[in-house]
Amino acid sequence: MPETTPPHAIAQNPPVAERRPVKTTHHGVTITDDYAWLRDPAYPEVTDPAVLAHLEAENAWFAGRMAAQQPLIDSLFTEMRGRIKEADRSVPQKDGAYLYWVEYAEGAEYKAWWRRPIAAGDDAGADELILDETQLAADKDYFRLGAIAVSNDGRLLAYAIDDNGSERFVAQIKVIATGEMLPDTIPDTLSGLIWTRDDSALVYARVNDQWRTDTVLLHRLGTAATEDQVLFHEADEGFRVGAGLSASERWLVISTGDHETGETRLVPITDPTATPILVRPRQTGVEYDVDVVDRDDGTDPVLFIHTNDTHENFRLATAPLSAPGEWTTLIEGSDEFYLTGFDLFRDFYVVEGRVRGLDRIEVRYYDDPARIEPITFPEASYEAGLADNPEWATDRLRLTYESMISPATVYDYHVAARSLELLKVQEIPSGYDASLYMTERLEIAARDGTMVPVSIMARKDRAGPAPLYLYGYGAYGIAIGPGFSTARLSLVDRGMVFAIAHIRGGDDLGRRWYKDGKLDKRTNTFTDFVDVARGLVARGLTREGQIAISGGSAGGELMGAVINSDPELWGAVVAHVPFVDVLNTMLDETLPLTPGEWPEWGNPVEDRAAFDLIRSYSPYDQVRAQAYPPLMVTAGLNDPRVTYWEPAKWVARLRDLKTDANELLFKTNMGAGHGGKSGRFESLKETAEEFAFILWQLRLTNV
Repeated sequence: MPETTPPHAIAQNPPVAERRPVKTTHHGVTITDDYAWLRDPAYPEVTDPAVLAHLEAENAWFAGRMAAQQPLIDSLFTEMRGRIKEADRSVPQKDGAYLYWVEYAEGAEYKAWWRRPIAAGDDAGADELILDETQLAADKDYFRLGAIAVSNDGRLLAYAIDDNGSERFVAQIKVIATGEMLPDTIPDTLSGLIWTRDDSALVYARVNDQWRTDTVLLHRLGTAATEDQVLFHEADEGFRVGAGLSASERWLVISTGDHETGETRLVPITDPTATPILVRPRQTGVEYDVDVVDRDDGTDPVLFIHTNDTHENFRLATAPLSAPGEWTTLIEGSDEFYLTGFDLFRDFYVVEGRVRGLDRIEVRYYDDPARIEPITFPEASYEAGLADNPEWATDRLRLTYESMISPATVYDYHVAARSLELLKVQEIPSGYDASLYMTERLEIAARDGTMVPVSIMARKDRAGPAPLYLYGYGAYGIAIGPGFSTARLSLVDRGMVFAIAHIRGGDDLGRRWYKDGKLDKRTNTFTDFVDVARGLVARGLTREGQIAISGGSAGGELMGAVINSDPELWGAVVAHVPFVDVLNTMLDETLPLTPGEWPEWGNPVEDRAAFDLIRSYSPYDQVRAQAYPPLMVTAGLNDPRVTYWEPAKWVARLRDLKTDANELLFKTNMGAGHGGKSGRFESLKETAEEFAFILWQLRLTNV
């Protein structure tokens, strides 16, 4: 199906969706949904002619209104592409008998995966192509590689692909040396692919008809996927299941949980059908994840447990495998240090966390708990973390580092010497001079007195209040770090200020920061964002009406909420795959994500207070007759996370009720899902469209 209607069919007037009222009653309250018909009853198949016709009409309107901006879109795309090193390769990483890396060829949308035997030294003739994404993506409108795993003997490669954006991956297996494909095909995977120790089988998690990962299975090579053996099944519809390997690769780790509760089981990878060892039974509100320190002397393995059972910022505990539920604190929970995770290695372990929102990495030692070695970095605000470190026995750590003005950098940290070795700095072929830019971290008071951090980037030669791009997310405890973006330079070099609002709902400042933006405190996320914008105006960085804002998914819900509450602030708004029909979605437990989302948003089916609160801020329900700012909205027809009809219904209602003549544009990717188009350049075209819309609406197209 074509992405947009051909130019000769471009519409002259915006589409008007038919109103077909549907009434439902909950807790004695009747609500009317005029546009419920935009949800195709056959979903995930979308075949209803009226629905498709409406989406195509919106795409035609989008194409028509953006046509005059095509030269700007092309110019932005050329700029952005010019900052990407097209023929590029990652830093090779040792894993067993091989070095592994990925490469992009000149002009290629997708990666190629390579390896070389360690024994071959620097002999490039020994390089072996193990997977070519470009070849797999040929003739496909969409392509995404999911899990990829080399067998323990290095002979076989298991990988999973999604070719329509539905995030139902199909796994296959090839013989690396010959390229021969084994007959095994495993549909509906949504997890890693884990080889058993003898390479005779794969462990994976499968999604059910409601796109919920509820089962971990064992697939024996040479058998049909219908014969795969269930290793674990989760009965709670709100929980999701995943499977992984312990750091020493001796244990299969099966985890299940929702947004506030977890439970873990361990199974020896040599005997995956053995009875799982339950670490500790689930307890509502207690999250934990587990890894195992194995010793070769036969002593009892030790479990390391990262948990929030005694402190909301998590502690690190240990327990013997023989008594997995008896946890002894190794690192106490702290108000100052938010412990986000840990990684185990043979001779030491690493903890990661944040102090006042700034990433912190510490090397620690099993035999000396008092020995703590933080890894330090040169800038005051940055993102840093462990990269891929596949080997249990290692003397160095692969790290990544970046800031808002420092391109992505790869280091090896030599543990014994406590020194960083620079391996690679992101190359920007068209040129980049960091000295032209400044970055700072501000704190702006929210209306309840809470100080909200804001990361700022701008050119040093900017003078006075300027147009500003403000990004926000604020959900699921996901922090938005002050990282680097080459695309962002196309706005900043045109005089715009770029800002990230680290609002409540993310966990930027710890777990409390997350809790203060969810459930009955959800509206803090929205008011924080508005207050940050007003604070930036008050500080003279920008002006009311000259602020462009953007967010996707739950960040799209944020966009919908703040244009309802404070429309006059915004000069342009971009909402990507926005979660805007919150009430109807949370009332429908047949939808893929709903039961698992109730701990995040509340359960309006059973809880009248949750129903009333969600209804009070749900962007779709709160659209009213008022002036709205210029708005660009995107959707993916195959999106299983935010279904296409949410933004479609929202736009339809906005068209009906808004009192202004500002632009309202809506584009549905007819062959993609939650992440938009695939491919490094195709996805960049969508960023160019977004930026062109913003520059157009802020009247900066001649800059």
